[in-house]
Formats: sequence, structure tokens, C-alpha cells
Amino acid sequence: MAPREIEENGEESGDPLALRLEALILGAERRYTPFQAARAAGVSMDLASRFWRAMGFADIGQAKALTEADVLALRRLAGLVEAGLLSEPMAVQVARSTGQTTARLADWQIDSFLEGLTEPQEGMTRTEITYPLVELLLPELEEFLVYVWRRQLAAATGRVVQAQDDAEMVDRRLAVGFADLVGFTRLTRRLEEEELGELVEAFETTAADLVAAHGGRLIKTLGDEVLYAADDAGTAAEIGLRLIETLTNDETMPELRVGMAFGTVTTRMGDVFGTTVNLASRLTSIAPKDAVLVDGAFAEELARSGDAAKPGEDDGAGEHRFALQPMWQRPVRGLGVVEPWLLGRRGAP
Repeated sequence: MAPREIEENGEESGDPLALRLEALILGAERRYTPFQAARAAGVSMDLASRFWRAMGFADIGQAKALTEADVLALRRLAGLVEAGLLSEPMAVQVARSTGQTTARLADWQIDSFLEGLTEPQEGMTRTEITYPLVELLLPELEEFLVYVWRRQLAAATGRVVQAQDDAEMVDRRLAVGFADLVGFTRLTRRLEEEELGELVEAFETTAADLVAAHGGRLIKTLGDEVLYAADDAGTAAEIGLRLIETLTNDETMPELRVGMAFGTVTTRMGDVFGTTVNLASRLTSIAPKDAVLVDGAFAEELARSGDAAKPGEDDGAGEHRFALQPMWQRPVRGLGVVEPWLLGRRGAP
């Protein structure tokens, strides 16, 4: 309930412009308390509170802070449960995943996008220009959001229905890769905040573009590290090497390490979990600078697809894209002894 402050008597106060912007964005008058909204939606107060918190909103007591749209959202979620299309825990998970994703998007748009567009103009303050700007942008951004979501949903659905069985739809075999900037902690002490922010943004943008362009999926970014996945080892290998090659040619970027593994992965709310992910992370931490390490299963998958020679066999005159060089065996915390393979392009020095 950000722009409005809830006073002890249940009334709301706040900055007039913030209230006007809020009314513009919500598009409806605040007229319901949480109890009234739950009753109007035909759901219990307990379930309404669970949905509301899952979407990422704070408890607001019994202030009149909800709109007709809030009632409709509660009614829709509850209706999906009543119709048997979703279980109650799944409906809560839908609310949580949507809330977390859109919260991050909204924060980015306000912090970066709108801030740059609302620089003071001659004869107008930033405050004076914000309202008409939001009024113009809002419908366009809303349409664009729905378009991108439908595109992403179509792509994700297509990937899932190609699974060979029901179990594989949830626990799938994927190639997972981490890319990590070397010496980032030292950089945080040496660079100014603005310079550091620009470096992180450039790294994340470069990584996101390369992952998307070559058929992978960016799972998440962690400042100095990105996590991505691909349906096959060949795609992930190409992405890993492209990342190294691209950043090596950029003098403003530090060195990069990439670790990749192939195997069963559990997916939840857009994230990936499991031993395969942990192994890829560990390989990243031990990879040489500007190099890519992969695990044995990844190497075998490249050989199976014809993208590399079989581990231990001479490459000869094969038409393989990638070369694999065995590295030293070493214990990895929590995963036992592993034998990494150094990944490179075939014929590269």
C-alpha cells in the first residue's frame, strides 16, 4: 500500500501526487477493507489473506485500501480452485510467482526506466512531468507486458509438452551453466558505485542477449554471476564459449569462469534445483580464468550428439564442434570426487 499511509483510525494519508498516481495506475477507487473484499469475492478471510501475502503485499488491517480489481482477482483465484483446475496450494503458488516476478519488473521500471524519462524539463519540474508521462506510458507498457508473457508462455509450454513422460515434465534432463566474473569482490572496493552498477548491467545484458540468441534460457542473475539452462549440451556449450569469447574481447570486463553440468533438474517457479545445478556451481568456482569446465555427464552428452569426440578417444578428423580435455580429479564439497573436462572449440589453439 506504498503511497498511502494507514493511520490509526483507518484513514489514509499521503503525498497528493503519489495518491493521484496510485489512482491512475490502479484505475479504480479504493472502497473495500480486506474483510469486505473477501466477502464480496465469496472467499474466507484466511484464504484471501494467504493470496494477498503470496502476491507480496503487506497486511493493512481494516483500512479501505482495496478496489474492485482486488475483489475480482480473489474471485478468479478461488474460482480456479472451486472448478478443480488448481489445488489451493497451487493457486497460492501462482499468486506468489506472479507477485515476485512483477514486483521485480515494477521496481526496475521505476528505478531505471521512468527515472531516466522524468529528468526535469525547462519550465517543468520532475513532479509536474511524472503524471502525464505515466498516463501515456501505462497502456502501452500493459499491452507489451501481456504480449511478452504470452510469447514466453507459448515457448515454455512447447518445451514441456515435448517431454517423453509425465515425470520428465517436472524433473527434466537439462544442461545448466553458471558464468561468474573473476575478482568481483575486489572490484566492489575499487570502483565507484555508479561504475560498478554500469559494469554489472553490461555483464547481465551481454549474458542475457547471448543466452537468448543461441537458444538457452536465462534463469537468474546474481550481480557478478548468471545462471542459464538449455535443453541440450551442445546449445549450452556454445553459449558458454561465446560468453568467454565476447567478454575476453571487452577490455572493460574482468575475466570470466564458466561451469556446466548435465543431468536431472527440478524446476520450480522459474528456478532450477538439484545436484546438477550444485555441480555446475562448484565447477564454476574451480574453473581457470576465461575457461569453461564441464562434468563427465556433459562431456558424454556432447559425444552422444556428435558435437565432440567421446571422452578418452582421439578426435581424429571428425566433424565435431567442440574439443574436450580431461582435467585433474578432485574432491568437491558435498559431491564427492569429480573429473572435470576443459571445453574448447575444435581446432582452437
